[in-house]
Amino acid sequence: MAGRFSPRPPRTGVHGGPVAVPPAGVPRPARASGRGRTWTPPGPLELGLVLGPLRRGPGDPTFRAMPDGSVWRTGLTPAGPGTLRVSARGGEARGEAWGPGADWLLEGLPELLGARDEPDAFVPRHRLLALTARRRPGLRLTRTGLVLESLIPSVLEQKVTTLEAYRAWRLLVRRFGEPAPGPVPVPMSVMPAARTWALIPSWEWHRAGVDDKRASTVLRAVRVAARMEEAAGMDPVAARARLEAVPGVGPWTSAETVQRSHGAADEVTVGDLHLPGIVGYALGGDRTADDAEMLRLLEPYAGQRHRAARLVLLSGRMPERRAPRMAPRRIERL
Repeated sequence: MAGRFSPRPPRTGVHGGPVAVPPAGVPRPARASGRGRTWTPPGPLELGLVLGPLRRGPGDPTFRAMPDGSVWRTGLTPAGPGTLRVSARGGEARGEAWGPGADWLLEGLPELLGARDEPDAFVPRHRLLALTARRRPGLRLTRTGLVLESLIPSVLEQKVTTLEAYRAWRLLVRRFGEPAPGPVPVPMSVMPAARTWALIPSWEWHRAGVDDKRASTVLRAVRVAARMEEAAGMDPVAARARLEAVPGVGPWTSAETVQRSHGAADEVTVGDLHLPGIVGYALGGDRTADDAEMLRLLEPYAGQRHRAARLVLLSGRMPERRAPRMAPRRIERL
């Protein structure tokens, strides 16, 4: 996954930092009424931390964090497209939704905000993680219940810079998605349906900077879209096995997907360029750690390894950069 975390944002497979959600209290304009639901979380809840992994860059047309403290997101649900606004105040979370998928989105609001997550199951074995967990008690792992909306952007993020991946997602969703229903505060879009993805011409993938290998992987996935979405009802291990049956979807991509679609607390990302070195440096002082060493360091957190990796990224303990950032490729200019 491409991540945003302090103090600098290297490309990693786990989101470490929150989306900045300003404090509540800023007046907002009147808007058309939608269906609503209120949910009381069992503990602290920080919207930016919980929902941040669903944002694919600051220009993501499916996600917006607003000055009034709310978070807006769109989704292509089994009932159709929908828009959801989430806010938290006074120990309660409030959801409002519009569109054919409104009821589905509201029904899944608690899970989206971490109702299935068990943060108390995490037992810190390192002082750094204990301090970070105490400092960020509002971290809960989201579960969207939707697979393709996490799988497709994860495929676009394979072996490219975050700027390339975010740009591709933004351009393709804006061009081929449909306008978000409801009184959205800024122009937003709903992710294209599977058939629409399948009909995108080859030159449009090229213009978005997506090479043939990644485009072909997306096309193979959307051709079995129903089977992909069925994976949302499986346990994370079985879901990953189903996703990886699609040529071009490997362990990195499947882990990135189930971390969001399932709220999988133990599915740590392997095969990432930066994450092993970050975890190795934070927990063992070894910035050259590989996947095997990262998994060894995370072994005490079996069942909660993804949460442990998130906390490492939130801690801000990062090795100093030794080389320039990878320059984005612009294949659409070829």
